[in-house]
Amino acid sequence: MCDRYLISLPYPFGPDFEVCAWDGGHARILWLLPITSAERDLIMNAGLEAFESLLEEKRVDYTDPHRSSVA
Repeated sequence: MCDRYLISLPYPFGPDFEVCAWDGGHARILWLLPITSAERDLIMNAGLEAFESLLEEKRVDYTDPHRSSVA
């Protein structure tokens, strides 16, 4: 069960989604991604890119807090 959160860039949506700009300002969008403790360990040991690759490889619904761990 996903009982932790990862704050990161919304990588699946690309850089155009990350920055919202308007006259006189901008906002950078990050997301709060539910993760498991095993996934946290994977990120700490292998890096964020390795975790993101697993999410893509396994086609995980990363927004589902009840999903199975990819680690």
